[in-house]
Amino acid sequence: MSRLLQEIMEQPSVLEGLLSSEYPVIQEVAAAIRERGVRAVLIAARGTSDNAATYAKYIWGAFNGLPVMLAAPSLYTFYQRPPRLHDTLVVGISQSGMSPDVVAVVEDGRAQGMLTLAITNDTQSRLARTAEYVLSCRAGEERSVAATKSYTAELMTIALLSVALAEDGHRLEETRRLPEAVAKTLALEKVIAQRAERYRFMTSCAVVGRGFNYATAFEVALKVKELTYVSAQPYSSADFMHGPVAVVGRDYPVIVIAPSGRVYDDLSALVAELKRREAELIIVSDRPDLAQQAQFPLVLPAALPEWLSPITAVIPGQLLGYHLALAKGLDPEQPRGLRKVTETR
Repeated sequence: MSRLLQEIMEQPSVLEGLLSSEYPVIQEVAAAIRERGVRAVLIAARGTSDNAATYAKYIWGAFNGLPVMLAAPSLYTFYQRPPRLHDTLVVGISQSGMSPDVVAVVEDGRAQGMLTLAITNDTQSRLARTAEYVLSCRAGEERSVAATKSYTAELMTIALLSVALAEDGHRLEETRRLPEAVAKTLALEKVIAQRAERYRFMTSCAVVGRGFNYATAFEVALKVKELTYVSAQPYSSADFMHGPVAVVGRDYPVIVIAPSGRVYDDLSALVAELKRREAELIIVSDRPDLAQQAQFPLVLPAALPEWLSPITAVIPGQLLGYHLALAKGLDPEQPRGLRKVTETR
């Protein structure tokens, strides 16, 4: 088994480890957030972690009433004009904890007297040393350039912090279903390996989600881009209908992320429109009736509450990126021009 596929397959055990080992620390952070009277959150992240930050924007907003802003690190590193903060939690999310621009945002937040938090897979990193509090993703060493297990671990950490902030025992119990749900979803690997060849000559596609799975659309598009060099463009279904849908004609590939939830009807209506335009559809959903309308249906075998569905819905995208790279004769372990740790300022 390749290194990347092995790391994809490790995700159930990583999530189980987070649940069993990190939640007491997460509760301590939640207590500090409540004690400090935090009224807003500013998050700095790049790449895959930036997509995790988008998930945080939805879940911390929906369940914890916190306005969540994504930082513009250039204001700190190039312009030296950071915004003035009040009652704000400043969060850096980074698998490696090494990117100077993410560190700079957290560093400034602490200098302004704000509560600061690092969510990272390396608790000895510069980001971890800079922040007042640190939450470990506990994903173990991730050697593949494409982040997989560290991404779902970041999502789980973000979800558990939401639960701890709300002191919500029911939602905590719902998170305990995740390792098994991810394990069941990984069983799609066989069918994805068999069907990826169909898309060997694909050069561009759209990836569409909405709500909690807006982040999933971006992360799936990123995996497809970095592993297969396909120009995969992510959209919310609302933004897609405001112009970009014009690119869709006969056989144009569109990946739709549509688990059950509040935005399901909106995505179902989009699928009907895409079928009218004769698009080539790949649909990820726990609803077989919708998924089976695609040329390539990917039925999520475990239904989850919508707020947790991004942790399983991204798995088919990871596997598609991996197997499509193999079908194209590419090496998924060595995407061209990329390194595991990218340091930007």
